[in-house]
Amino acid sequence: MIFKRRPRKALSAEDKAFLVELKEILGFSPKELTYYQRAFVHRSMNLKDEKGAPVNYERLEFLGDAMIGVIISKHLFKEVPTGDEGYLTKMRSKIVSRVHLNELGKELSLDRFLKSKIAKEQFGDNLYGNLFEALVGAIYLDRGHDYCERFLEKRVITPHVDIERLEGKVMSYKSLMIEWCQKHKHSFSFEVFDDTGGEDKTHFGVRFIVDGKVIARARETAKKRAEEKAAKRAFFALQDTINKK
Repeated sequence: MIFKRRPRKALSAEDKAFLVELKEILGFSPKELTYYQRAFVHRSMNLKDEKGAPVNYERLEFLGDAMIGVIISKHLFKEVPTGDEGYLTKMRSKIVSRVHLNELGKELSLDRFLKSKIAKEQFGDNLYGNLFEALVGAIYLDRGHDYCERFLEKRVITPHVDIERLEGKVMSYKSLMIEWCQKHKHSFSFEVFDDTGGEDKTHFGVRFIVDGKVIARARETAKKRAEEKAAKRAFFALQDTINKK
């Protein structure tokens, strides 16, 4: 049996204008425009498909949120091989924060495509982040993971993800943690222990202890580097407490 491809419906002038602007944002040509059109439909439009399911950006927003998390996690995993789970989670949270996503949506002026019965002035800043996530969801359905990654590399990772800047450009985490402990009268110590890890090369294991509790551990071929790494991990483990004081 031979299946014939159904001819595509001719685009309206409005759709053609949308496609031109969309290509500029994406950096590639969409295959199925309807995914992207849906990404900008607010629920107030009360649209439904032929099966009676709501047509709006909320499901795409859910999908886009998941894709952004996966791709940013993959980037951090590759770029920061020394980062433990807690560190990577905190860094990802900074990159995909609601404030940051809102800024990205604003930067791309995504609200210009919004279809809504509610005036734009009545929406808060979260609208921009919601639309950005929905757009990523549309990219995934249309072109798959690789195109999502390419888009996020262009719009998020390259221009905005600077590991040192996100970390706060701290020159010495050991000095920072010692200063913080002394200022707030916490007892602390760097405890060295043998940690060869079954390797021929000698490694130093260090525990950073605050008020009798082990906050972080690290190992390196030099004692000073192990202490610095342990202090860095402790800083991120205690970041919420440090920021409050």
